[in-house]
Order: sequence, then structure tokens, then C-alpha cells
Amino acid sequence: MIRIAHWIGGASHAGTSGRVGPVFNPATGEQTGEVDLASAAEVAGAVAVAREAAVAWRSASLSKRSAVLFKFRELLAERSGELAAVITSEHGKVLSDAGGEVARGLENAEFATGIPHLMKGSYSEQASTGVDVYSIRQPLGVVAGITPFNFPAMVPLWMCTTAIAAGNAFVLKPSEKDPSAALFLAQLWKDAGLPEGVFTVINGDVEAVNAILTHPDIAAVSFVGSTPVAKYIYETGTAHGKRVQALGGAKNHMVVLPDAELDAAADAAVSAAYGSAGERCMAVSVVVAVGEIADPLVEAIAARLPKLKIGAGNDPNSEMGPLISAAHKEKVASYISAGEGAGATVVTDGRTSEVPSDGYFLGVTLLDNVKPDMSVYTDEIFGPVLGVVRVDTYAEALKLINDNEYGNGTAIFTRDGGAARQFQFDVNAGMVGVNVPIPVPVAYYSFGGWKASLFGDTHMYGPDGIHFFTRTKVVTSRWPDPGTSSVDLGFPQTR
Repeated sequence: MIRIAHWIGGASHAGTSGRVGPVFNPATGEQTGEVDLASAAEVAGAVAVAREAAVAWRSASLSKRSAVLFKFRELLAERSGELAAVITSEHGKVLSDAGGEVARGLENAEFATGIPHLMKGSYSEQASTGVDVYSIRQPLGVVAGITPFNFPAMVPLWMCTTAIAAGNAFVLKPSEKDPSAALFLAQLWKDAGLPEGVFTVINGDVEAVNAILTHPDIAAVSFVGSTPVAKYIYETGTAHGKRVQALGGAKNHMVVLPDAELDAAADAAVSAAYGSAGERCMAVSVVVAVGEIADPLVEAIAARLPKLKIGAGNDPNSEMGPLISAAHKEKVASYISAGEGAGATVVTDGRTSEVPSDGYFLGVTLLDNVKPDMSVYTDEIFGPVLGVVRVDTYAEALKLINDNEYGNGTAIFTRDGGAARQFQFDVNAGMVGVNVPIPVPVAYYSFGGWKASLFGDTHMYGPDGIHFFTRTKVVTSRWPDPGTSSVDLGFPQTR
């Protein structure tokens, strides 16, 4: 059994709190490790190291920072298969999903290599007689990320690449359920030449979270998780003077209009609902079938489900792995029972599916005739459960989405360009897909929802990420008339 420590000052750092948490392989149910859980004092010590490192890193030239990011990106690409295996061993998702997670994180590293351009300000000459005005972007200092179990590499990469490139020191508190990916990233940062203390991993539970939220030397906190926790993170962090972006839960709808291409819509619904066992905030959990397409669409989705291969994530034949824990498996199963009890039609029942007996496996479930007052509709289930709501018109479908408390992502499937254009104009959600079921933006845009899916006004990564991890300073200058000057013919240096 392995012991998973913190990463402080550029090296592994054993915990001193005396508290540890178990780490399991979800495919077998076997405990494979113990992770140190930090005390508030340990968090404070780690932040002190990061604060000292931030002073020097802020002074590093943009060229130097960009060079480190390029090297980090190169190492991440070279070792992506190893990192995917680490993710699978603790999260349970199949290797193809884990590899896709790393690839999307890699995009953020690639975006951050452009930091010399991304940090450019603006300049106005002669704003008044002899007066120039210009703006510059500067880092915040020490910033932190609190990340979820479902994407133990990608979400940290959403945050740390931009934050570090912008000149900050970054403190990561990963999920205690699957912490090893964070330590893998830490070693890559070291190998890329990042100075000691600029990237820190502090493992822990609520004690570590509260210490981060209240520490006076942490200027900003970025979070991804459930809505109740996101609300707590936002309220607590801002109450202590921090800049906070807290991404919460979701209930993502996929609208299928009568003119949609049936096979494409059914394929999309299956992949978007059951990929990563539904444990992702952009998973489609509700298909809104409009009009006459409902019956053939449900039949087409149901016909695909027996073909799904459920098994251990490290088996190359597996298409869906287990859930993260035994407790979560039981919680998801209870939603299926509740939906059935409330009158939903169980088309495919994951509780009775043939799945491996070891580990935390649950088969895929398809529920038809779901109503908006059922818990399987109102709650974020975070598992392989897809509900179908039937409506007669586009207007009903739109109202269903806009009335929902969440506004993370949504999609529409149609051949009608006018209908798609109207949908993206009308719908109250932060990310919209047109014949794309999971519209996660590429790295040079930004990720984030609306309503109860986001607390704060800044989305994650991309241009919004640069904005979040920097602050602007405006300089107004006037200089006396030139007097004597000296000429330096040396070649200009960027380092």
C-alpha cells in the first residue's frame, strides 16, 4: 500500500497531522493507498513557501515563463499515457477517457505558452499634452485551486497552467479520493524547470479547504465541484477578501427536434450520458424529445445499450468503468428506484445489468417519461442514468431548460439552421452545442455556466483565466523634456 504525501518546495513532503485518508481502486474495491490529510498549520507552512517563491517567479521574464511552459507541455505530451494510467487506477474511468482528459488539459498548457502575448496591456500616447497612459497586467501572488475527483488532471491543468504562466505561485488541493495525478503533475513541473515552491500540492479534506479559504496570503481561489460546496467556497472565500470563481453542478439537457438525424442523436446521447460513467459536469443527463421523434429516439438509444462494454478501466475493451466509491454507487442506484417509484418508465435498468462483481460497477440506466418534479430530473445524479422528457414543442423544451436552476451546458440536435440559431440566442446556459452533445470550449475560449452552475463572474481558463489570475494597473506618466542621453548599441536581451 502506497503513502501519498504533499508536494511542498519542489519535493515530496510527508504529512505531520497524523491523519490519513484511504485511496481505493474503484474497479476492485481494494484499498491501494493512504493519503496524508493536512492540518491548518501544514497549509500555512505550504503557503509560506509559496509566498516566498511567488516573489522571484513574478520577476521572471515572460520569455523565461514561456520556456518553462513549453517544456512542461512537452513532458506532459510525452508522458500522457503514464498519467492516464494513474488516473484510471484511482478514478476508475477507462483509459481512453483518461487519455482524453489529459489531452484536454494539454490544450491549456499550449494556450499558456503564449503568455508573452496574453499579458500585453494597452497604451495611449498623448492622452493629454505630454502625458501618456498605459495599462499593464500583473500576477496576484499566491493563488489556489480546489479540484474534484472526476477530472484529477484536467481541472488542475485548467487552473495551474494559466496561473503559473501569469506569474503566480499555485497551491493545489486535489480530491483526496484520487490525489496521485496531482503529484504526477508536480514532478513534471519540476522536470520542466519550474522554481521550487511555485507549484504546491497540499492534500486534505475540509480542514485544508477551510485553511485555504481563510488564509490571508492566498489572493484567489478557483474551484470545481457540486453547487452546495461551490456556494460555500464562494461565500467563505469572498468574505475573507479573496477573488473566487466556483463552478458548481449541472443538469444538462439535450434537445432533439423532429428533424434531427436519428442515429447521430442516439449515438450522441449514449456517449454524452454514459461516458466516464456519467461522472462529469458536462454529461447529458436529460434528453428532451420534441414531438414525434420521441418513440424512435428512445428505441434507438435503448438498442445501443446492450453493446456497451462495462469493465475495469485498464481493460482496453472496456467502454465504461466503475463509479468512484461504494457510497456513490448506492446513491445513484437510489435515484433509479426513486424515478421508478415516481412513475418513470425503466427502459434499461442498471441495477440489474450484468457487470463485474468486484468494485463499484453499475450498469447504464435509461428512464423514459420523466417529469420535471421527479428527483431524477431535479437533482444532479452524477452517474450513468439518462432520463427522457417528452414535450410537444420547441417552446416547451426551451422553457424546461430556462426554468431549471442550473445553466452549465446544453445542446440541440436539428437539421434546421434557423432553429439552432434561435436556440443559442434564447437558451439560458453558459455553453451551447449545436449537434455537439458536450460543448466543452477549446482552450482559447473559456469554460463556465450560468445560474447555480457558477458563483462569481469569471469563467475558467482561456481569456477569462488570464483575467482571473491577474489584475490590471493603469499608469499615467509625464516626463521632462529630453536632456542628455547615452546610446547603447548592444543587442537587446529578452532574458
